[in-house]
Amino acid sequence: MDNNAESTNSYTIKIIPSGEGKTKSVRLPLSLIKYGAGSLVVLGVLFVVVMSFAVYASFNAKSGSAEINDLRSVNSIQQEQLLQLSKKANALQDEMDQLTSLEADLRRQSGMAPAADEAGGGDGTHDGQGGPYVEPDMDNVREALTQVERGLAVRRASLQALQQEIKARQETLGTVMAGGFSIQSITIPSIWPCKGDVSSPYGLRWGGSDFHPGIDIANDMGTPIVATADGVVEVAGWNSGGYGNMVDIDHGNGLMTRYGHASQVVVTAGQPVKRGQIIAYMGSTGFSTGPHCHYEVHVNGQVVNPAAYL
Repeated sequence: MDNNAESTNSYTIKIIPSGEGKTKSVRLPLSLIKYGAGSLVVLGVLFVVVMSFAVYASFNAKSGSAEINDLRSVNSIQQEQLLQLSKKANALQDEMDQLTSLEADLRRQSGMAPAADEAGGGDGTHDGQGGPYVEPDMDNVREALTQVERGLAVRRASLQALQQEIKARQETLGTVMAGGFSIQSITIPSIWPCKGDVSSPYGLRWGGSDFHPGIDIANDMGTPIVATADGVVEVAGWNSGGYGNMVDIDHGNGLMTRYGHASQVVVTAGQPVKRGQIIAYMGSTGFSTGPHCHYEVHVNGQVVNPAAYL
């Protein structure tokens, strides 16, 4: 009984050598065999699970890397598109600023009041800038484009108003209709003050170191200088501010013309003059490098570009 019970609860493994030698027997309990077999099964399952996880992780890593690369590529394209859009918005803003500056010049030259949205009293010769550096994004680029759109509407309305103002002034001061012909008023400067070459135009000169408030017309000494419109002489004689022998003529309606550096003045203060009448002769008095006539046009006390009246 005991031997049978023992045989059912264990197995014997015999090890027989290939040559002459003693046969060895190893008795293994059934519980140990079952434990070993179970362990092998568990290890096999663990191996399969580990290998499956490794394959899955490797696949996910490759897939995630490809997805990241795709996202980076898309983001790079979007950043480039955003940069181009930002540049276009900036270019539109620059064009808007130029249009605003052009309107301001037209208003100054015509003696009109500044536009309602014209900022603060500068003369356009300063360019200081500053502030933090902020990368453009969709929100601030969209805001910039919205501001340009609003600015275009304001500029359009302002230019239309300027057009109406100029038209009304022309009807009041510049043009009268007679017999179907347009006759320009002789009280508005409209002819050249003398013959010659424009040696220095209106505006900044000498590399921006000097602002020239008129135009210089150079010719031979003694060339006649004439009134460019009907008016009354306000000043006739020497000017210590650099103009030399100078003549100022009041044409009414806020218009005044100035003629400088004459060699001789042939009118007197308070004298009425007609358009084309000789008032002086060309010279090089005052701050001058050679014979010429310095010619200015003032509108409501503000100097403007005489080219608009020639």
